[in-house]
Amino acid sequence: MLAKVISCAIVGLEGAIVEVEADISPGLPTFTIVGLPDTAVQEARERVRAAIRNSGCTFPMKRIIVNLAPADLKKAGPAYDLPIAVGILLSSEQVAADVSQTLLLGELSLDGSLRHTNGVLPMVALARERGFTTIIVPEADAREASLIEGVKIIPISSLSQLISYLRGEIPVPEYRPDASEELPTPPSSTVDLAYIKGQEHVKRALEVATAGGHNIVMTGPPGSGKTLLARSIPSILPPMTNDEALEVTKIYSVSGLLPADTPLIRQRPFRSPHYTISSAGLVGGGHWPRPGEISLSHRGVLFLDELPEFGHSLLETLRQPLEDKVITISRAQGSVSFPANFMLVGAMNPCPCGYYGDPFRQCTCPPSLVARYQRRISGPLIDRVDIFVEVPHIDYEKLADDRLGEKSEKAQARVLKARAIQSERFHQTRLTCNAEMTPTEVREFCQVEDSAQSLLKMAMKQLYLSARAFHRVLKLGRTIADLDNSPIIKAHHLAEAIQYRPRSQV
Repeated sequence: MLAKVISCAIVGLEGAIVEVEADISPGLPTFTIVGLPDTAVQEARERVRAAIRNSGCTFPMKRIIVNLAPADLKKAGPAYDLPIAVGILLSSEQVAADVSQTLLLGELSLDGSLRHTNGVLPMVALARERGFTTIIVPEADAREASLIEGVKIIPISSLSQLISYLRGEIPVPEYRPDASEELPTPPSSTVDLAYIKGQEHVKRALEVATAGGHNIVMTGPPGSGKTLLARSIPSILPPMTNDEALEVTKIYSVSGLLPADTPLIRQRPFRSPHYTISSAGLVGGGHWPRPGEISLSHRGVLFLDELPEFGHSLLETLRQPLEDKVITISRAQGSVSFPANFMLVGAMNPCPCGYYGDPFRQCTCPPSLVARYQRRISGPLIDRVDIFVEVPHIDYEKLADDRLGEKSEKAQARVLKARAIQSERFHQTRLTCNAEMTPTEVREFCQVEDSAQSLLKMAMKQLYLSARAFHRVLKLGRTIADLDNSPIIKAHHLAEAIQYRPRSQV
């Protein structure tokens, strides 16, 4: 007898419907899975066999063929265990039920219990789009699946419970989130700007960067506070919207990094990979591509400490996602695209020893080594960074001062006002902040007052700005004007934007 059960595969960050066809016929006892399965799916044979026996049913000692259609789509992971088991039970007539409008997901343990499955959120989202009315998921994933509204989520703890439910022996209520049980609030940042001594001009640069979503690179000697300043950025970033939170949660769900107690990620990601990271770890990849640090920092911050220590090829891979806000990975099986709309924050020393240009300690690096070290950051990558700011040595008087600086709450309030202005400006577009503007939007929204035109012309000549850098100066000026609640970019807004450009090759 032939039985069909519906499941789902993950391709990149999106789901794809998979039909699980199970056929049992007389012959020598065999169990074959076809349809381009990977090793994890092939191993489902032993998990399904043991789970069916340990759930009080009989595993058919006949010729069993399971087909995962479409056959040209790569099937990876253990999420097909439950639909394969149900398909065999339906085909062997041990269970009789209509599951044509039901999507099943779940990994089986040998005792028949259901384990957590990665990528539930995008799979349930696809099921709703395709018109499926009921989704059967492991009990551990019910809360995550319930983030998608408009479908009936049935939480199942074991195969035996599902068998009884399909036979009509027991009811399993639809999962409904407890209204009194609020999602955990994101933890407050452990680094507040008030506790960072001095560096007021750097704090201002960070405020401008977060207000417009601009990329920033900090340069200074060791111990000047670059890393601490970078880690304070989450405390002044605006909260994520519901749509942004779902985007980020989908990425972490597919990657298997979604915490068990956090079905919805509400805090903007802050990723800080070490410079020894591989290309696949940063960009994403593998035999079947998975998101890398670039995508895991989507809608958040990608912090690269010791920026020149990252390999040249690694830094060059940032150029395309910084411009397009998406990263495409091609393999022999096909291409997948991951979102990569992140804020790049870099920190670097001015030379290998770290004290080039420092007034307190003498640099021990020869000039040729300093130049070679600074040239590790290519010109095209520099063009894609909006703000370059120096972080100088901190004096004893500032470190010993017991007075606290301005708290992050006040800076965040100004950032929120600037973001509200940008949200109103871009309400008819897909843009969310000034840094995402294309030349078309720059021409429309970045109006400069007449007295600032000569300043912009002088900066173009003296700093040898490229067309991309020219547009980035205007976008940065637009953000500074938004912080000042000004409808037009004035001369002092433009002057501040220009001072954030590097004076020489960094």
